[in-house]
Amino acid sequence: MLFQRPWASLCLLAGSLVGTWALGLSEHPDIKAISLRTHSLEPPYLDSDMQSRWFDFGGDTIIRTDKYIRLASDKPSRTGWIFSRVPLTATNWEIMVEFKIHGQGNLYGDGFAMWLTKQRAQSGQVFGSVDNFEGLGVFFDTYKNNRPGTVFPYIMAMNGDGKTPYDKDNDGKANEVAGCSARGIRNANIPTKAKFTYFADSSLKLELQYKNEDEWTECFDIPNFKIPPVAYLGFSAETGELSDNHDIISVKTLNLYQHNTGSNAAAAANSPGKGGSVKPRTEGGSWSWFFFKFVLFGLAVSGAYVGFTIYRTRQRDRF
Repeated sequence: MLFQRPWASLCLLAGSLVGTWALGLSEHPDIKAISLRTHSLEPPYLDSDMQSRWFDFGGDTIIRTDKYIRLASDKPSRTGWIFSRVPLTATNWEIMVEFKIHGQGNLYGDGFAMWLTKQRAQSGQVFGSVDNFEGLGVFFDTYKNNRPGTVFPYIMAMNGDGKTPYDKDNDGKANEVAGCSARGIRNANIPTKAKFTYFADSSLKLELQYKNEDEWTECFDIPNFKIPPVAYLGFSAETGELSDNHDIISVKTLNLYQHNTGSNAAAAANSPGKGGSVKPRTEGGSWSWFFFKFVLFGLAVSGAYVGFTIYRTRQRDRF
């Protein structure tokens, strides 16, 4: 009876270790994702004093605490923005944005933008934020001004240098680093999402969910992309004569931390799986060795238990 509880605990420990081993195969051993509360948004969005600890908002932005942050409403000449109060300084990161572009009319505009720029919290003429920005601007443009042969809605990235204005008359054609058409992203029947994955000085990737749930469509993957080391995360939108509702539902930002700096980490950065998540390489040798050592440990404990039981039996027989 003395050893039943320790032995049961050992069995539970073994089960736990095997479970951990199995779970470890679903995550890359060199990548750890850490949630960044400072750059994430979810209902109710605001604190008890009806302010946000980590974000500022302004313009015509409306916050409905149980549903959405409406950057611009389905009314003419509306602009709104929301920007982080502290810069995003993570070296590698993933930002998942759930948004909704919707309205009643067959004619609609103009669109919204995601920003990672040195400038923050200023209204302007580029999707509700300032022009001549320095950093990343990604524009979800729903209204075609002058881009023959391009299907709208259209999503494009611009790497602002702080001096070059946005080519508004031609829907950013002169500024485009990469982009894609996304017909169906407006008034979609499923939650629409954008997933940005960035590895410093290596790549910036955007994937979209708007056709079917859990079906991700790659919009662009830009190699050797650089974002300023100090940049604020923000979203803005505008309407003109034509309008739509431009809602942010949630933002989830992760710091992707690389445990190792060798080939495994590099492989992780360049081996995105379905939906943009990083899939592991199967390292059969290392896990086989771990399992072998675990079995040896179990045999050693079992042998010790048997040996001690025999010893106790002999001691009783002597008396």
